[in-house]
Amino acid sequence: MKWQATTGYGKRSLVETAIGRYKSIIGHRLRARSFGAQQTEVAIGCAALNRMLACARPNSVRCQAAKA
Repeated sequence: MKWQATTGYGKRSLVETAIGRYKSIIGHRLRARSFGAQQTEVAIGCAALNRMLACARPNSVRCQAAKA
């Protein structure tokens, strides 16, 4: 586990999961030709993906412990 912490392996795993999710929902390739348009396409895709994830995320509220 120490080598994972020193190399940042956990972050890499999270990034790979996010990229896989993006590709499965948005698509495996960019459709725009110019670099600026590709940047815009990725930004729109990320915004859509974040909105979809926000809709499915529960709203957690911390409960206060009852005092006896």
